[in-house]
Amino acid sequence: MRCPYCGTLDNRVVDSRLTQGGEVTRRRRECEGCGRRYTTHEKVVPIELLVVKNDGRREPFDRGKVLAGLQRACIKRPVPAERLEALVDELERHLGESGAREVTSASIGGWLLARLRAIDEVAYVRFASVYRRFSDARQFLDELTELLRAPSSS
Repeated sequence: MRCPYCGTLDNRVVDSRLTQGGEVTRRRRECEGCGRRYTTHEKVVPIELLVVKNDGRREPFDRGKVLAGLQRACIKRPVPAERLEALVDELERHLGESGAREVTSASIGGWLLARLRAIDEVAYVRFASVYRRFSDARQFLDELTELLRAPSSS
């Protein structure tokens, strides 16, 4: 770390503390050249994940968009907001562990559908109608028939 006062690279860490819920490390440093102290903040910079849309466009992963879609599917359903937040946290962990720099919107939607089905079947059908682009009542009926045919995991 270069001293902001004299530019020397030699310094020593005097104190380290975690801040912002453990997300940032605050370090007090003392320059070996001029003896002045200064503070640095270290934070892990996550790899930017790109979402490949159905039309081929790429855009950065947006947690807010995923959460908003889940919230729309769960309007007036007994699904706590904390459960949806936890689901998006789980998705982010899953995507981070995969190590991929790009992921398709279809794979994100499929992953969410599988978990949403166990949380709330009505929210699942609502989400599926948007994700699978239902165009008529027949597609809703087909999805509901499949839902009733398969054993419930909840």
